[in-house]
Amino acid sequence: MVGLYKIINGQSLWQHTLPANRRSIAILSRRRHAYFGSQQHVPRQERTVIATYGRRLRSTDIATGNDKTGHIEAAQNEGIFYLDNVYPLRLNFLRNVSIKAFVDLDKLIPQLMAKVDNPDNAATDPTTLAQRAMPSSLPIQIKEILPRIGEGGVFVKFAYSPGQDRKEIEKMIKTHLKERPIKPWFNPFKRATAFLVKGVPWLEDLHRIPSTRLKVEFSPSAPGRPAEELSQETLYTLFRRYGKLKDIIPQPAESKEIPKYAQLHFDTVRHAIMAKNCMHGYTVPPGEGGGDSGTVLKLVYLQKKKPHFVWNGLMNHPRIAIPLLLAFIGTFSVMVFDPIRTFFIKAHVTRSFHISDNKLYKWFRWQASRANELLSLRHHRPEDAGLSAIWDDRKDAIKQIQTWLMESADTFIVIQGPRGSGKKELVMDEALKGRKNNLLIDCKGIQEARGDSATISAAASEVGYRPVFSWMNSISSLVDLAAQGTIGTKTGFSETLDTQLAKIWQNTSSALRQIALEDRSQDDKDADLGDDEYLEAHPEKRPVVVINNFLHKSQESSIVYDKISEWAASLTTANVAHVIFLTNDVSFSKSLSKALPNRVFRQISLGDCSPDVAKRFVLNHLDADADEGEGPELKSLPSQIRDDLVELDDCISTLGGRLTDLEFLARRIKTGETPKKAIKEIIEQSASEILKMYILDVDKSRPWTPEQAWLLIKSLAESETLRYNELLLSDTYKSGGEATLQALEQAELIGIISSNGRPQSIKPGKPVYTAAFKALTQDHVLKARLDLAILSELITIETQGIAKHESELNLLGQLPGQPAEVRGRINWLLNKLKGSQEKVEAYERKSGTLKTILSKEF
Repeated sequence: MVGLYKIINGQSLWQHTLPANRRSIAILSRRRHAYFGSQQHVPRQERTVIATYGRRLRSTDIATGNDKTGHIEAAQNEGIFYLDNVYPLRLNFLRNVSIKAFVDLDKLIPQLMAKVDNPDNAATDPTTLAQRAMPSSLPIQIKEILPRIGEGGVFVKFAYSPGQDRKEIEKMIKTHLKERPIKPWFNPFKRATAFLVKGVPWLEDLHRIPSTRLKVEFSPSAPGRPAEELSQETLYTLFRRYGKLKDIIPQPAESKEIPKYAQLHFDTVRHAIMAKNCMHGYTVPPGEGGGDSGTVLKLVYLQKKKPHFVWNGLMNHPRIAIPLLLAFIGTFSVMVFDPIRTFFIKAHVTRSFHISDNKLYKWFRWQASRANELLSLRHHRPEDAGLSAIWDDRKDAIKQIQTWLMESADTFIVIQGPRGSGKKELVMDEALKGRKNNLLIDCKGIQEARGDSATISAAASEVGYRPVFSWMNSISSLVDLAAQGTIGTKTGFSETLDTQLAKIWQNTSSALRQIALEDRSQDDKDADLGDDEYLEAHPEKRPVVVINNFLHKSQESSIVYDKISEWAASLTTANVAHVIFLTNDVSFSKSLSKALPNRVFRQISLGDCSPDVAKRFVLNHLDADADEGEGPELKSLPSQIRDDLVELDDCISTLGGRLTDLEFLARRIKTGETPKKAIKEIIEQSASEILKMYILDVDKSRPWTPEQAWLLIKSLAESETLRYNELLLSDTYKSGGEATLQALEQAELIGIISSNGRPQSIKPGKPVYTAAFKALTQDHVLKARLDLAILSELITIETQGIAKHESELNLLGQLPGQPAEVRGRINWLLNKLKGSQEKVEAYERKSGTLKTILSKEF
């Protein structure tokens, strides 16, 4: 409720009343009797009181002065004094919070105070405090009370008789407050003070928070007149009476800001509020230093600028701050993300979140497979029945791997064999069958990834390392580049691919170590052993890391394989895990010897299957899904019915024992093709692949030319085995021949057989390639075209040699008298020149014959 109570000529009237509840009216009634007692007459003075009570407070024009002008109109014989310590200042921090749309503090604070105040004792009400601040003997009339909630005080407008002195009135009020101090409940250690307003107060409701600093602007008293810049002594004389001053800072001499100003630093906020409200708009007369025409003082609050130590440190000392910031970020990431990543790696290795390993899922799957067998009236057969013949042939290799995994020594196993020889299936499906905690890492996806970010993501996905922020690598590089331009040196914020991969493998090592030790308990008989001794004594507890496609495209980049080799060496040396490498490259020892230079690798070489095993493999594939029927009428198997399978022996001798080729043959025969037709299709398809991959579509970036590949194909078609060094003596392979042969071996066109550590012979990369090479050489047009290209290359080589010999002969011919010492050299050059010329003529004759074939045949 907001009420305006006016007493005029002995009669009390409600001049303006807002909606109020019953409790508010009762409170006002009690306070009316507290003010005037039980007498029916009223004082002589006319008093206007603005009281604020109730739960809702409506805005009035008096909050910002008369008619919202921001000023108080004081007529003749009227004055204003300011009474502070009426409202709490501690709630002003809410003005900085964005709650303006929900709460109006100018209404909220009086409502809270009205609830805290005792309804029977209005001692803390602004009106009551104004009454208590006035001596009962002081003959003045209170006209208005204007609360300044944001500044914690009230303006009291009063009227006095013409004969009274305003200074004397102020003195009497101060004396009264000293004798009878007013201490509100929210600030019981500070008493209220009152000062006479000397200027013209500005009642603004702007978003300005009171502070201990005031800016005093020196304005002219009238337009066109000069304003005097007051000295520090004058400002001290004017403002010291309102509270202790910490400092007075004049305007800098080089500043051209108009109007001139000075800064006042008070000891407390309430002192600054009192000075502003009492001295704003005060005109300093000429006698007090205000100049010839006087100077008007305009006061505003200055917000204290908080020092941004962190920001200033980053900006002013980047060489110190940036490394510290990076160290903090690195420490935070290690503390927060590394445990999360280790958890996900453990879940990936132990397959905790794989539904296929769930017991309930396995039970439902088993029940569904039994129902399917009963409904289809078929006997249960494994899907990979054809591989049983292969595993029977490789039982020794499987048992050897399992034996090595049970040994306590460092387990560093290498399974080498051509692509399609079943290395992965041998290890994962047979040697590690029934063994938990196996980690398979495929290097193919990591090596073929384009860019550092893609490589990091591929490596992380192989081990279950997440979360991974591979995109941060690019951003950190840009930040490092910007920092280098700022401070002149690199900050080390960006990390190389080597460092990122090292982090991934390090987290993986931690996860594997935890997995190896998770079954350990205090009740074990060897509980007194340390972790390292326990892992060495229990090789069966160690996880198995299988690294597939090791050294795949290693000629492009070796960073990935170097880090994997070092990491694998650390795993085996620390007895954290067993490591098995699966590779097609016969030169794997060069890469692995860098990581373990003094160790002997345990190696198993897988070759092609023997003809008998290959035949059983194909037949088992054909019979795998056959329905044998039930009872006495058992149906015959496809291998027993088909008559064309007699061709299988000849076809397998042509195809060889490569598992992928045998499986392809079995699928074709299963669709109804005869073995001969199927092998013919396979040979034609292989020939087309060879022609496309190694001859026709050869990129210039590849380390071989079509002529070099064709020379190998033509030579291997005539003889299944070539001498390695003999081939290097040919003109086509004179320049960089060994690098070319190694590249062709990596591309699986050929296979290089070594003996005693040196290359000895060359054979086709697959057994079926022998027949494919012969098929390509039987194409006369293709053979003539490629032979012509080889002859053209040979002619070019001989022509260059002839030009070189002629140039040297010309130089020797210019010597005077032709000394006897150079005759041997001249004869040698002449013989070389003759031999090269004869070769060119022979190549030209052959080229003419080949051109005839190309011009006549399609």
